[in-house]
Amino acid sequence: MPAEVITGKAFVLGDDVDTDQIIPAEYLSYNPAIPDERRYFGMHALSGVPAAESGLPDGGQRFVEDGAFESPYRIIIGGRNFGCGSSREHAPLALAEAGARVVVAEFYARIFFRNCVNGGYLLPCECTGRLVDVIRTGDECEVDAASGRLTHMTRGATHDLQPLGDVQPIIDAGGIFDYAKQAKMF
Repeated sequence: MPAEVITGKAFVLGDDVDTDQIIPAEYLSYNPAIPDERRYFGMHALSGVPAAESGLPDGGQRFVEDGAFESPYRIIIGGRNFGCGSSREHAPLALAEAGARVVVAEFYARIFFRNCVNGGYLLPCECTGRLVDVIRTGDECEVDAASGRLTHMTRGATHDLQPLGDVQPIIDAGGIFDYAKQAKMF
């Protein structure tokens, strides 16, 4: 996925969102190589997050509504240590299948970050401040990874993002295998 400008509603989570919350183990029986099964990863994305941590005052908002395969949220805002837990490569796949395009977090568990980049699933942007304290679920945001800026359109504020650095060419190519092909590594 090339670093593009992504606009949409934000879904806000807290710290230490682990891969079991992103895609619970009971949904790992689906085969991501079969398109009819792959979409079930999106249906169950973030279904392991406790309702009280979903970002809305009533605590009842789900990332993907019951019976749907796609979420209305394109941007995920996380706190510290996003994607911790097991090295489940299905976690960024599940978010992408649900329609998310970018995760903006304070910092990531290393394996989740690498799985986002290697699979070309999501843009893993790091923020320079604590966005989970200023952005609310449902707020409209715009992420411009190339310029390193998140615009909080609901409140008219901008926030700096860390540069993507050395992973930028891999992201632009669409993942590690496409990058290797383009670079004629095999």
